[in-house]
Amino acid sequence: MTAVSVPAQAFGRGPSAWRRLGQSPALVAGLILLAAIVGAVLIGPLLTGYSPNQQDTANILAGPSGAHWLGTDQLGRDELTRLLDAGRTDLRVGVLAVLFPFFFGTAIGTLAGYYGGLLDTVVMRIVDILVAFPFYVLIISLVFVVGPGTRGIYIAFAIVDWVVYARTVRSTTLVVRESDYVAAAKLGGLSDARILLRHVLPNTVSQAIVYIMSDVVLVIVAIVTLGYLGLGVQPPTPDWGTMISEGQEFLTTHWTLSTIPGLAVAITGLSLSLIGDGLADALRPR
Repeated sequence: MTAVSVPAQAFGRGPSAWRRLGQSPALVAGLILLAAIVGAVLIGPLLTGYSPNQQDTANILAGPSGAHWLGTDQLGRDELTRLLDAGRTDLRVGVLAVLFPFFFGTAIGTLAGYYGGLLDTVVMRIVDILVAFPFYVLIISLVFVVGPGTRGIYIAFAIVDWVVYARTVRSTTLVVRESDYVAAAKLGGLSDARILLRHVLPNTVSQAIVYIMSDVVLVIVAIVTLGYLGLGVQPPTPDWGTMISEGQEFLTTHWTLSTIPGLAVAITGLSLSLIGDGLADALRPR
């Protein structure tokens, strides 16, 4: 049998999409900003010369100086070092926490949309149940039950976060499965596995890829919120949420202790949102 070819531009793919990626100001700006953030958090200890938990008891709650560029906290720890180390932790946990939801949600959404029937009904009922609860309330509740720390964060997001990917990909799959080239592939004798992998999934996964950038932002905000509540990354490992929580006690006298970690969260979220907007523009069906 002759394999059925799929137009590369059918759902925004192909060379034109690659050109649009390079021509998107939002994507370029987001990538530059994210690269600067990642570079800074990776070389943090080399940049400051301190370890995150190293104490300078002679300079407790000290202001910015040549020795401590952003000052020190209530235990004399260098604030810049902890800020960068916390960024490395939160970014790592944020990325790892969305991997399972992305792969599982994309796979189950594609299968449910393609086959329909009982599988689609069961999947969508589970999705309806999970989306009925406020996202952050459900995450916080699950982490509280499972236990604080990164393990609880990973489990909570694995249980909850896949539903958005499943619902998004399922909707696109319902459209793709009715297309002429999928019908031609079936008439050509191609197996369901080959149709799914070669013709359906490449045209539906782009929606999940676009969403993953926004999802990482949501996860990082959740991690910071959990850290603020004492349920996230546990001390002595620095975390932006923990830093905000610890600094609020000194908000009137040393406002930078809470404000700067908050700004770091906002700037990181901005960079990922710009990348998501750029990907959405480039991958939008033409």
